[in-house]
Amino acid sequence: RAREIQQRYANSTAGYVKYANIEAWLRLNRERAQDLKLHRSEPKRLLDLGCGGGFFLFIAKNLGHSVLGLDIEHVALFTELLELFSVPRVVWRISAFEPLPKLGQKFDWITAFSTNFYLYHPSKERWGTAEWDFFLGDLRQHLTPSGKVFFGLNPLYNGDYYTPELRDLFISRGADVERERILFENGVQF
Repeated sequence: RAREIQQRYANSTAGYVKYANIEAWLRLNRERAQDLKLHRSEPKRLLDLGCGGGFFLFIAKNLGHSVLGLDIEHVALFTELLELFSVPRVVWRISAFEPLPKLGQKFDWITAFSTNFYLYHPSKERWGTAEWDFFLGDLRQHLTPSGKVFFGLNPLYNGDYYTPELRDLFISRGADVERERILFENGVQF
């Protein structure tokens, strides 16, 4: 089935078609899971924001973790990959100053890799500290007491990943910040 999906998207010029290169994305997401030490931990509950085709969650699931993705439903390839990987997804658009839906459980990990939910569309303006502060506060409600949060941010147009003010906000809320990697090892602090 994976080969059939890859063949069907082989001649597409759509920007998302790069995700049909399943092996490369599985390799990258295996490394992401290892970076978070998920390959050496007891089973955890994971929520991946902007899960796309579910590569990270597929790896985590195969390591024994319980997984759930959250993303919009606008790319047929992602839906096909999620079905192929048997990864559950809640269809939801993350918006500034709006809480996430009730998901019926709390999570040990909330992750987001290279997503765009923190962009205003169509202007492509990025969230500021007020939007992120609201969002981080909302995430706390979805975490277990020992829950962790990890963001792998996309770069800004100038190559940076965040403004100095946003970096300060992340740090003030308990994050370790290293380039695009934002890790809340002890949850989000307020």
